[in-house]
Amino acid sequence: MVDLKELQKQVYQNKLDKHFNVTDVSMEFALTYGELSEAYEAYWKKKGNVGEEIADVVIYLLGLSEILGIDLEKELLNKIEINKNRVYQTIDGVVTKIENN
Repeated sequence: MVDLKELQKQVYQNKLDKHFNVTDVSMEFALTYGELSEAYEAYWKKKGNVGEEIADVVIYLLGLSEILGIDLEKELLNKIEINKNRVYQTIDGVVTKIENN
C-alpha cells in the first residue's frame, strides 16, 4: 500500500536537500505542466519512457501538495467518490455531466 502523505514528505525533503524551489507556487505549477507535456511527447513519439514521465508528473503534484499544505490522499479519495456518484449522459455525441455532486 502506498502512503501518499509520506511520499509528499519525502518529495518535499528531496526538494529541500537538492535546493529546488519550495516557495514559488506559480513556478511549481508551470514545471508540473512541463512534466505533463514531456509525458505526452513520450507517448506521442513512442519513446518508451511514458511511465517514467508520468511518475515525474506525480512527483511534482506530491511536492506541490506538500508546499500548499494539501492532503493529496484525502483529496484524491474524496474526488474519486464524487466522480463515482456523478451522472453523465451523452448529448449530441458529447458525454455531459447532468447532475452536480
